[in-house]
Formats: sequence, structure tokens, C-alpha cells
Amino acid sequence: MSHTVARRALHCSRRLPVASPFARRIARGSGAAVRSYASESAPRKASVAETVRQDQKAFFDETGVGPRHVELSGLGVPGDTALSPAAGILKKATIMDEGTRPIYLDMQATTPTDPRVVDAMLPFMTGLYGNPHSRTHAYGWETDTAVEQARTHIASLIGANPKEIIFTSGATESNNMSIKGVARFAKRSGKNPHVITCQTEHKCVLDSCRHLQDEGINVTYLPVQSNGLINLEDLEKAMRPETCLVSIMTVNNEIGVVQPVEEIGRLCRSRKIFFHTDAAQAVGKIPIDVNKMNVDLMSISAHKIYGPKGMGACYVRRRPRVRLDPIISGGGQERGLRSGTLAPSLVVGFGEAARVAQEEMQYDTKWVTYLSKKLSSGLLAMEHTTLNGDPTRHYPGCVNVSFAYVEGESLLMALKDIALSSGSACTSASLEPSYVLRALGSSDESAHSSIRFGIGRFTTEAEIDYVLQAVRERVQFLRDLSPLWELVQEGVDLNTIEWSQH
Repeated sequence: MSHTVARRALHCSRRLPVASPFARRIARGSGAAVRSYASESAPRKASVAETVRQDQKAFFDETGVGPRHVELSGLGVPGDTALSPAAGILKKATIMDEGTRPIYLDMQATTPTDPRVVDAMLPFMTGLYGNPHSRTHAYGWETDTAVEQARTHIASLIGANPKEIIFTSGATESNNMSIKGVARFAKRSGKNPHVITCQTEHKCVLDSCRHLQDEGINVTYLPVQSNGLINLEDLEKAMRPETCLVSIMTVNNEIGVVQPVEEIGRLCRSRKIFFHTDAAQAVGKIPIDVNKMNVDLMSISAHKIYGPKGMGACYVRRRPRVRLDPIISGGGQERGLRSGTLAPSLVVGFGEAARVAQEEMQYDTKWVTYLSKKLSSGLLAMEHTTLNGDPTRHYPGCVNVSFAYVEGESLLMALKDIALSSGSACTSASLEPSYVLRALGSSDESAHSSIRFGIGRFTTEAEIDYVLQAVRERVQFLRDLSPLWELVQEGVDLNTIEWSQH
């Protein structure tokens, strides 16, 4: 699939207002009630660019004018801006009151749903509505077949057996199930379990471990080095005879560092300790092989790989078998580890997202890496900017930069035309500095001045160019307002100043 088609797929998947003449033209086109953004002749390939060209030509033939010359009722924006929101963003910075939407660079929080995923899901929201656990009639058989095909796609993406994929509601549930399940099973077996994790893990992992501590289970929180990576010697020293689980994430959701998962897995296997990794930010973005990495449990999220929200999976190894207590009881679905009726539409969407991710990983990696280098070099060329995390063991789609002498929250407010984050979406409502950056040894000031830029499959080069220009201008504007910046420009070392309170 060409990068032009891929990038425009996102823009076209954002449905137009019903009142717009462009939307009405699309609805009438080809006698179809709704325009499909997948090629009928090649359903596995999106042909959005060609669809858009056909619509624009048909619109011009019917009205005699191009869509950019048509004002949309109630929005006050031309047709081309509604069709491709980035067009409006690049024309005007004050886009929020122009009826268009910000540039999206928060891919670690969530990713837009790929149009091919939507196309795969739609039949299971209408005619194919059977319960996949109903084995006595065709409605259940057809959805069960689709569920198992999706399971196969996800297993193939990580090099697993389909029987080892347990569907959940997302990576948070998978993390809870893995950590609490293994530790509680060990405790119920009469052991005094011990769990090892890391200080920079996702909040749901840290909270799960704190709950285990409340239950009397010992937990060790490993520190990280200044580059965000754990020290393998620290991990080995922390292991005890009663250690039942090590949980270390593959790719950090805030700074994008890639932990030495294969080495961790090898060490755990040699000590006969189960190894769990939160791979929500890694699966579909970097090559994963659970057997090569010696992973026993892995958490996966659909909406981080351009799939639907509310869907995830937990890889649970069968040989050697991982024993864990389920945290949800019921009808015994999913090998008895996660009871509850599956949602076929979400499962199918997850499977299609995994299939597309595996098929296009090589292209996605090249495209994201190219844009990441352009963004990183442009940002780090500014005065007093720092890249957080290891620069080499790093997923390029996550760029976390600190802008000295600028508050991260104020910069986010100044960049209203760009959707960004100063850290994890799960803790973005808090004004506390990022605990991940603090664990790296960053000062409160540096942690407060950090911004996370997330690049993905549908990010365009024009958007990166705009972001660089906007960040340069607005960082300089905010620094000009800061008395500290004035002192720095005069050559004053702020660390030598003794501050007094009046």
C-alpha cells in the first residue's frame, strides 16, 4: 500500500457532517448508502486516494466547482478542509474556532482506527450478530469462525500458538490478570510469592503490585538508569528462591525506550521464574517473538495498533504451562481464564489490525523512523532541549523532549492546534511531574517541561513541518515571558542563585 493512500485513509475515515453538500454527494455516489473506503476488487487494500479523486471529479462534474470553493453549512470551512482536516491546520493556526481539528501527535495514548479495520468490523455490527459461544446453530458458528481467525492473526503477529491468546478488554485487564493471577496462584499453592517489577512501569502494573502488597505479597521495584533502561545485574540480585514473576514492559509509553526483553527472558527462564511483559506499545510496531524472547505472559492492546478500543489480549504460554488464578469468574470462556461473552465485532477488528500491522510493519517502521528523525533533529536543534530516554534503544514513534525554561502545561495550551501530551494519558489530569522522568533522575523542572510527540502510520510530513514551526515559535514566545530565560541569556548560572522567600 502506498504511503499516499495510507496517510489519506485516516483523513477520509473521519465522516463528513450530514448537512454538507460533499457528504450528500458521497452518500448518493454509485447508488450506495455509505461510501466504502476499501476497494471492492481488492478488499485487503485501501484505495482511499482513488475514491477521493473520484468523488472530487463527480462533485465537479455535477456542480461545476471544486470542493474547496464550497462553504459547508454551519461550519464555515471549505469542502477540502472538511475532507482532510490537516489542510485547514496548515492554512491557519487558530483551527479550533475554524471548525477543523488539531494535528494528532498522541499515538501512545491511542491510534486512529484503520479504515480496513472498520470495514472488517461492520458486518458483525449488523447481520452477523450471533454469540460466538453458541455452538448449536449457524449464527454462533459463523461468529466463532471469525473470532478464531482473528485469534490466529494476533498469534501470528507475536509468534505464538492461537490457543495461547486470551481475549480481554485491554492491556490494563491483561496486566492485572497476569500479575495478580500468577502471584495469587503461587500464594494459594502454599508459597510465599515475590514479584519483581520496575519503577517506570505503566500505572496499572504498579497499582496491581501495590494491591498484592496489601495482600501480604512481597514486591521489589527496580530502579532504572538515567537512560530509562534497567540494569540486568540489579534484576539478577533482586531474584530470590521464592520469586514467582518478573514484570518489565517492552516499550515505555512515555519515553519510548525498549528494554532488553530477550536478555530478561533468558535470565528468568534460567531461574524458572515466569516473565510477563506489558507490550501494549510494542506489538505491531517492532518485531515480537514470544519464543525467542522467552516471554511467558504478554499484554496487548487493540487500540494501540489502529484497532478498536475496549479490546485486548493476554498471551499465556502453554509449554511450559503458566498457572494463574482468573480475576473474572463466570462461564469459563477463554480457557477458563477470562469468562464473559466476547464481542465479535471488536475481536474481528483486533484481528484485522494485527493482520495489517504484520503486513505493513516494514513500511510503517521506515515511515515513522523518517518522520521521527526529522522531528527529533528539528526539536533538538533548539536551544536547551533534551531528548528523554536512551537515543538508540528507542522506538522512533515516541519522542519525549524537555524544553528548559518552559512549563509543559503552558506549552500544551499554546499548541492548541496540535494534540500532544506531557505524559501518560492515564495520568494526564494530574499536574504532578512525570514519575517516569523522575525515575530517570530528572529534576522537577525538567520533568514539568517535557512534551511527548507520538508519530504513527497516518502522520504526514507536512504535519511534522507545521509542528516544528509551531513549537519553535511558541517555545520562544513563552521563554520571552520568563524572567529565568532573561537571566540565562545574560549568562547567569541559575544553579548558583540562592532563592529566598518573602
